[in-house]
Amino acid sequence: MNKGTLRQILLITDGCSNQGEDPVAMAALAREHGMTVNVIGVLDENERTDSGLKEIENIALSGGGIHQLVYARQLSHTVQMVTRKAMTQTIQGFIHKELQSILGAEKEIEDLPPDKRGQVVEVVDELGETMDLEVLIMIDTSASMQHKLPTVEDALLDLSISLHSRIGQNEYALYAFPGKRKQVEQLMDWTPQMKDIHTIFPKLSSGGITPTGPALKEAIEAYQKKRSKRGLLEDGGYFEESGS
Repeated sequence: MNKGTLRQILLITDGCSNQGEDPVAMAALAREHGMTVNVIGVLDENERTDSGLKEIENIALSGGGIHQLVYARQLSHTVQMVTRKAMTQTIQGFIHKELQSILGAEKEIEDLPPDKRGQVVEVVDELGETMDLEVLIMIDTSASMQHKLPTVEDALLDLSISLHSRIGQNEYALYAFPGKRKQVEQLMDWTPQMKDIHTIFPKLSSGGITPTGPALKEAIEAYQKKRSKRGLLEDGGYFEESGS
């Protein structure tokens, strides 16, 4: 297997989308383009969890990713956990497809002898450490998120630090929705670490709308631009995630 690249969209929000394209449809489109869409719903301590839960679930389901509701104080651990878990899930899905093509469609990993299952687990773990990882982070900056943004900032910095020990290369890009002048705004272009994140967050302004669909559409376009810049030679070595 080529080492390739794992591509994730990490959506951090606290409410339902209320402007632009359907975010569930956009998540499905992202999956078709080889990206996993993960969603973290950030709650206040006394906030009810059912208002945006269904949309959060459906976005992650359509995007082939993971969703998690969390209180702001637990956000740092959750961002790291979701990113790692999504990497493992994607690699497992790819290996599962490969095994089915060899063993037959009705066969599962669990059908393998214990020693063979152990080897599969080892491969998954190794690839999780060695494959390149690209995480495009979309932050909801609607009005209700304003007091949660410092926690989001710390969580993203912790994510960068926690993944720094991986053998594979890590790259991050950061977008906000809504932006100051348009629905979606790029805050940080692709970078191997987020050490400059503290210079970005104090400048963020919060708005009333939540254009989640346009944000996911922008994420797809950003990945396509990045991929086209790599050129055809590297393009052939990409690890394509589920749905591609």
